[in-house]
Amino acid sequence: MRTNDAQLQVLSVLVDGPLHGYAVNAAIEKLTGQRLGAGSLYGALARLEAKGWVEPLEGVGRQRPVRLTEQGREQLQREARSMARVFETAVPGQVSYLDRVAATESGRAYKQTMLEALDARPGETVVDLGCGPGTDLGTLADAVGASGTVIGVDVSQEMVDRARERTSASTAIDVRLADLQALPFDDGSIDRARTDRVLQHVEDPAKALAEAHRVLRPGGTLVMAEPDWDSLAIDHPELESSRAYTRHITDRIVRNGVIGRQLTRLAIGAGFAVPTVLPIVSTFRDVRSADEILGLHRNTERAVEAGYLSAKAAEAWLDHLSTGPFLATVTLYVVVAVRDRSGSR
Repeated sequence: MRTNDAQLQVLSVLVDGPLHGYAVNAAIEKLTGQRLGAGSLYGALARLEAKGWVEPLEGVGRQRPVRLTEQGREQLQREARSMARVFETAVPGQVSYLDRVAATESGRAYKQTMLEALDARPGETVVDLGCGPGTDLGTLADAVGASGTVIGVDVSQEMVDRARERTSASTAIDVRLADLQALPFDDGSIDRARTDRVLQHVEDPAKALAEAHRVLRPGGTLVMAEPDWDSLAIDHPELESSRAYTRHITDRIVRNGVIGRQLTRLAIGAGFAVPTVLPIVSTFRDVRSADEILGLHRNTERAVEAGYLSAKAAEAWLDHLSTGPFLATVTLYVVVAVRDRSGSR
């Protein structure tokens, strides 16, 4: 079994008998290919002991061995059955996750809506703010033609490297390492810009929008797409479990969890006019497809650790999601913002 969940890793390696902390981590490294940090390891052990899933034996300090309790062994078996049926057992890499979202039917649909709203023309300069691995740079280059320029900007060196690799055949595409909150462009030098599910992660979305306003020419267009995670609705007989799961996503998992509904206000505050707001609802009817995007199992575990769900409620929640009829929806907002043609704020 391979998993990135610290508690499940500990339970898994204790199946064959008691181990002390250092030996637990050595076994986890053998199982997963990497060790846990000391805080993650001993935090997981403490939480498992509090749940009654492991118990300490005689020993001194960190040499004190721990073993599975019967309840812990039962929990591990439940986890294995549940994950084998439905849920992913490893957290996807950032690049693969972004590619996965872009390949979904809803991903293709909202990206097409963004492209039409951006309305890039041949010869223009277009910036993809937070371009990730370059998913949309080729499409933008097709829109501006050989006489135009597409610039991808991302704060992650990994993403910049991947985007450069993917677009190396195009002379119209330039990818740069930069922060959206301090763009390396002159005032009024960009015709059009887009940002796709990036502002939910930046430290200061208002500052990023002010920078976009600064670099756009008078009359220039910014098209944004951001989810509102507070709108995430997952059907379950226990409504409070669904609400707790959504609250945890909004409060703890995503830095700016309700940025979708805030975009219009923030854009106006940055000096833009906002002529168009398009809410787009993604609907999931298959739990496996939903899990690939929403990380249902791993985020439920995190919700338990953070106190949003009890372990018992989480178990019932996942069991129902994996076996019953499934429905989940979440709203993403596409917002079109335009800089005043006079050039004033």
